[in-house]
Amino acid sequence: MTLHREGNKILLGLFSVLSLLNVWLYFGASSWNWMNAVLLVISLIIFLIFAQFFRVPKRTVTAKDGEVICPADGKVVVIEEVEESEYLKDKRIQVSIFMSPLNVHVQWAPLKGIVKYAKYHAGLFLVAWHPKSSTENERTTLVIQQGEHEILFRQIAGAVARRIRFYIKEGQSVEQGEEVGFIKFGSRVDIFLPLGSEICVNMDQKVSGKTTVLARLPK
Repeated sequence: MTLHREGNKILLGLFSVLSLLNVWLYFGASSWNWMNAVLLVISLIIFLIFAQFFRVPKRTVTAKDGEVICPADGKVVVIEEVEESEYLKDKRIQVSIFMSPLNVHVQWAPLKGIVKYAKYHAGLFLVAWHPKSSTENERTTLVIQQGEHEILFRQIAGAVARRIRFYIKEGQSVEQGEEVGFIKFGSRVDIFLPLGSEICVNMDQKVSGKTTVLARLPK
């Protein structure tokens, strides 16, 4: 397991502030006492909490041909048929994954293919589980085409997550499980699958990005 590069500045800044506080208290006291020990322990806990948020686990893709993997860790909060109006402009099966601050926040390509669409949208910061967050919150829309199938998925900011990063561009090729983005703190990912897809997850199921099979595409 490694730490994601998106956390470098935050973790360095946090480490600097906590170190200065501990040094100030140490030299401000006449001798080492219980307050120094308590602050040191609290500082270590705070740093580890932030560090775990930026963790990047080592995982291997084991999906078979025609299988779509989960692009993110979290819990399945939506499975329903909807009209996708931004790019696909047809009916799709929407599966939404909610990520708490304790989840890994890397996003991976759900399938191998060509990036057909990549667009950032400024927006609101409603809580990530709000139904309107998919269309009104700050978000990015990414589309990957594999053969006749196009899979659209959105990175959606939440009430806390206000920094979305995506690393792919229109026209480039991606491998299934390739890192495509990162969202800082609690957030959500929506995936829009073709009608007729076999959904392999259930409501409230906890899923792991890159390893859990989300769906099987229609043949």
